[in-house]
Amino acid sequence: MISTKNLVSSIIDVPDHWIFEHYCNLSEKLVGQDVKIKSLFNPTERTPSFSIFYADSKYYYKDFSSGNGGSAIKLVMELYDLEFGAAANKVIKDYREFLMLGTTDDIRTFKRLARYKIVDFTKRSWNKGDAKFWTQFGIDSETLVKYGVVPVGDYTMHKEQDDVIKSLSITGSNIYAYTRLDGSVYKMYQPFNADHKFLKTKNYIQGTDQLKFEQPNLIICSSLKDIMSLSKFGFNAEFVAPDSENTVISPGAIAMYRAKYEKIVILFDNDTAGKKAAAKYEAQYSIPYVTLPLSKDLSDSVRDHGLEKTREVLYPLLKEAINK
Repeated sequence: MISTKNLVSSIIDVPDHWIFEHYCNLSEKLVGQDVKIKSLFNPTERTPSFSIFYADSKYYYKDFSSGNGGSAIKLVMELYDLEFGAAANKVIKDYREFLMLGTTDDIRTFKRLARYKIVDFTKRSWNKGDAKFWTQFGIDSETLVKYGVVPVGDYTMHKEQDDVIKSLSITGSNIYAYTRLDGSVYKMYQPFNADHKFLKTKNYIQGTDQLKFEQPNLIICSSLKDIMSLSKFGFNAEFVAPDSENTVISPGAIAMYRAKYEKIVILFDNDTAGKKAAAKYEAQYSIPYVTLPLSKDLSDSVRDHGLEKTREVLYPLLKEAINK
């Protein structure tokens, strides 16, 4: 039997998502999503004001009721009125006990996570068909690797139907896994499958793992494909995208972006849905948005009009929005 002391010898061995899941008694696992619950410091609170958000590859919290906020270990220090060393020892002890008990992804856990769960997939080699598809959007192999796009030969998923977990195997010639730095899949992209183009397995603000916080501007795009196309333009900006345009990034994440970047601009699709989604950000966060009047979205504009033409049209629009 492996000793948990060997597995967990310091606070850095304890995942920060587990700390929040355990001490906040969350009903779902943290997989990149933002969560809002009632304050742990104000038992009489009626409206949830305690936010857990993912930023810079870590989880943080902000309790607007008490004003407390910070890292996972800071939460334990505040909850139990402990100094850092004592709080770290408590977390290590509790996590070792958790490991001793063991965990299972049973049906109840599965229901809380997602409708679909990718249980296995087979990588394949890049081929000429892949190159033809991606290069039309100005996206090269280096960019695909940087953003964790993996060509897939087949994958197996579990689907819940009538309280029964069924196993399904999917095979195709144009399937791509969108993966995080740890190799986990957060989305399957099937561009030629009209019925199921995207299969989301985790909540995740796309592009988060690639943020370096080295540029003055942040552009919030509509998709990972647009991020990858835009990354080749040479703008002094970094890029993220929500799960979809219908998903509004949380106030906690926006606050973090504002602390890291001088300006934030929205660049969503040039259609009714995209314009409505961009207007939500402007109304809720006072973030200006840009509409590229060439094709439906930025990557399609590169395909239809070329990178140089798209950049020529987009640059003054972004410059105007940034200078507002």
